[in-house]
Amino acid sequence: MSPAANPVVVDLPTPVGAARVHLRRPRGSRGVLLLGHGAGPSITTVDLTAASEAAVAAGWAVALVEQPWLVAGGRVAARPAILDAAWVAVATALRDRGGALAATRGPWVASGRSAGARVACRTAVEIRAAAVLCLSFPLHPPGKPEKSRADELVGALSAGLPVVVIQGERDPFGTPAQVLAATSLHPPDVYAVPGTHTIPRGSAAAVGAAVTAALHGIRE
Repeated sequence: MSPAANPVVVDLPTPVGAARVHLRRPRGSRGVLLLGHGAGPSITTVDLTAASEAAVAAGWAVALVEQPWLVAGGRVAARPAILDAAWVAVATALRDRGGALAATRGPWVASGRSAGARVACRTAVEIRAAAVLCLSFPLHPPGKPEKSRADELVGALSAGLPVVVIQGERDPFGTPAQVLAATSLHPPDVYAVPGTHTIPRGSAAAVGAAVTAALHGIRE
């Protein structure tokens, strides 16, 4: 088996508990996709799996991060500040001298699904990401468009980072059109795929194609 087909699992300490990282590293990796899960207790959702497979197939290393609350067996996500602290600690540990990905060349992309996409946006500058890739970004709670989180997307965009959003066409947390409207001054690249906030298995290929296209356009 190649290293890409044989993930390595690494437990890392953070200020808010132990995180777990599932690493896949093709030989001669072009960059690193740092990928976070959502508020649900799963790292095997359709879009996370499709994104991981597409990135590895494109020659990128993938670091799928389990947040400490999930490693500890929790069923409810931690508060945003705790999620951010763990994410930054993991990125630093992986990237710094002696870290598991210290020798990996190329750009780093901060990425995540739903709540993980929000973490990626908020911390992208701090972890020195070259771009942000959002899967099912939760623009607002369902039925409450006035409680917008567009500022998190705009923050990354305003910092000069390329931002890509892969969004279900009927996502109650914000459709592709609503994402574009909410970020009109600094619009991200938005890929619409069939589905809602929970991406169905039938849309895996569309998600993978969007991830491949997004990574192809990223430069350090």
